[in-house]
Amino acid sequence: MTVNVILILIAGALIIEGLAYALAPSLVERMLEALASMSLETRRTLGLLTAVTGVTILWIAL
Repeated sequence: MTVNVILILIAGALIIEGLAYALAPSLVERMLEALASMSLETRRTLGLLTAVTGVTILWIAL
């Protein structure tokens, strides 16, 4: 994987993240409130599952 590919992937993630904040800021606020109400263990599990899903998709794509 070259540096260009990594930069393209980071740029894509930033674009998607930015669009979420620009197009649906109230939804982002509700999501943050929902995350804040979850237990620490639940947030860790959610983060781990998200990371594993991302790695799996990347592994399939390569």
